Amino acid sequence: LISGSGTPYQVFTPFFKAWKAHGWSDALSVPSVVWQRSSEPRWDLPAAPATAVALPPVGEKAAWSAAEAFLAERVADYRALRDQPGREATSRLSPYLKWGTLHPRQLLERLGNAAGEECFRSELCWREFYADVLFRRPDSARNAYVAKMAGMELNEGALADEHFDAWATGRTGYPIVDAGMRQLLAEGWMHNRVRMIVASFLVKDLHIDWTRGARHFMNHLIDGDLASNSHGWQWVAGTGTDASPYFRVFNPVTQSRKFDPSGSYLRRWVPEIAHLSDRSIHEPWSEKMGAPAGYPAPIVDHANERREALNRLERLKTGRR
Repeated sequence: LISGSGTPYQVFTPFFKAWKAHGWSDALSVPSVVWQRSSEPRWDLPAAPATAVALPPVGEKAAWSAAEAFLAERVADYRALRDQPGREATSRLSPYLKWGTLHPRQLLERLGNAAGEECFRSELCWREFYADVLFRRPDSARNAYVAKMAGMELNEGALADEHFDAWATGRTGYPIVDAGMRQLLAEGWMHNRVRMIVASFLVKDLHIDWTRGARHFMNHLIDGDLASNSHGWQWVAGTGTDASPYFRVFNPVTQSRKFDPSGSYLRRWVPEIAHLSDRSIHEPWSEKMGAPAGYPAPIVDHANERREALNRLERLKTGRR
């Protein structure tokens, strides 16, 4: 797709409108294939790799089972509930789309025009948008799409590495961040809202280069797609197309209270704090005795780091260090 001015789209909303107006062909019907093979295989299938990750069922049959369950049971409430990580409200189809056992057209032809279906259609379009962006700017897989943002001051060295390890292992002291990172290690998947929260924390609370986080995600995600992953990170980092402004910094406590008010997601992935009340579980350091034994205190103060992130943005804009 090309904009009316003859240039590639750099903002999602006009791309989405043009994409819908352009339309798409229906998915092809399943062909009748007669496979020719010898009665005895001439080689052995490779052994499944050892992993501690709880993988979903694989193959086209499993993909269709998951798709049919989502379309029948959850798509109606998708728009209203998809941001709540404690609910099974998302499609969970991203691994099947990534590995090609489902094609977007197969899903698109089954969607109507209800609010939940339209919202899911837009999420499918985000995949197409980022694929188009990467096709036209392959360098943006690992470099800032907006060149001037590459000059942002970053934390490096021993303390930054220590903070990165705490983030990667789910030991930051911020429950929503830790829950997300532990889910990633356990399932090879993370709820999309939480992906944004943990990315913002790494980039704007710990001031670490977004590419380190993107690489970590690609090493662990079973739905890891280079275009969607890199540009999702750039959206949060304020370095990409259609980017969230750099000054928009996710508050991990506010996000946790808003999207997991009962703490069900936190209790599943951070059992050290499962006994806390719905109110204090989002910031366990607020307890009289501090954070429970076995759970770390916050590694940074969010309010201070938010100010520092904004100061760095101002210094980048003015050229002062």
